[in-house]
Amino acid sequence: MSDSVPPPFVLTRIPRTSREDVRLAALVDGALAGDVPAWQDICLTVAALAWGVTGSESLPVRLRRRATMYVVDKFFYGISALGQLHPASRPERHGLEKVRDLAYGDLPVQRLDVWRPKDAKGPLPAIVYVHGGGFRILSKDTHWIMALMFARAGYVVFNIDYHLAPAHPFPIAVRDVARAWTWVAAHAHEYGADPSRLFLAGESAGGNLVTGLTVATCFERKEPWAREVFECGAVPKAVLPACGLLQVSEPDRFRARWPHMSRAAHDQVVVIAEEYLRGSKELPSETLDFADPLRVFERDEAPARPLPPFFVACGTRDPLLDDARRLHAALQRRGSPSELRLYKGELHAFHAAVLTPNARRFWRDTYAFLEQKAQ
Repeated sequence: MSDSVPPPFVLTRIPRTSREDVRLAALVDGALAGDVPAWQDICLTVAALAWGVTGSESLPVRLRRRATMYVVDKFFYGISALGQLHPASRPERHGLEKVRDLAYGDLPVQRLDVWRPKDAKGPLPAIVYVHGGGFRILSKDTHWIMALMFARAGYVVFNIDYHLAPAHPFPIAVRDVARAWTWVAAHAHEYGADPSRLFLAGESAGGNLVTGLTVATCFERKEPWAREVFECGAVPKAVLPACGLLQVSEPDRFRARWPHMSRAAHDQVVVIAEEYLRGSKELPSETLDFADPLRVFERDEAPARPLPPFFVACGTRDPLLDDARRLHAALQRRGSPSELRLYKGELHAFHAAVLTPNARRFWRDTYAFLEQKAQ
């Protein structure tokens, strides 16, 4: 057997379409030539290729961020799945019925569930609910508890799915939510809902999306899907963005406000911004208003229609607290009605744990606000 090393033709002939492809091929080429690099470099690069990790940060940092997001993703999916095993999660236990997977568009993901009281008389006020998950995870199925909580209070709930990043980056989710809104406005009456009493609600990324959708309902915009929303004429009776991420494009601002923010939490907001806004530099700059709807309200531009009332809620230990405060302040400067509710000591999306004291307080406040605006 010859001691000579065969040329590394397999790897060097692979099209090198990313920085990690080039790095891996160079490392292996060097190893085969006798210049063996550290094994950890090869392992990190292989992992980056396997997980599709890209970006300008160092490779270990990017891998750490992806690992953090993987753990967070699995945690939330697991909690939701466990919750659905409880008998109290069944709609019929609460006098509700659920109609699954109605199509609001032509694509497979463009589906929504309708939750409604079984024996209600007359058209009911309705809520279009948009789930959170950093624009990248979760679904209407993981957010059954939100739909159930609103439907138990006497609302028809349209709980929607939308396309997720990174496979479907901005503004695809915004377009989906816009399509769902116009569909609900046209079909609400078929499900016992009053189309003149439609509300928008969502948490976290969903709070961003419903706030952005409100921009489309009240401002005349150039984007075709935003024009379609404006022309349909449906303006929400009120908007409820809970713990909303209302400015995606500057994730490092959180470190300035929260200097002791954990590395894991900072990793999440950075990955969210990178994956959701991937390719956004190719879009018209004004379209980024729908990733940063907070900035629209902070500008002096007057809406073509009056803005609806807002119910802005957040925990005081949530890194998104400043977004809630800024939104409330911007609406007040405009003379638009806004109610700000802060819950002492609570973290992000605390109200999903519906049995805790502050979550109960949140839901009481929410119901009181909705009852007042639904008249």
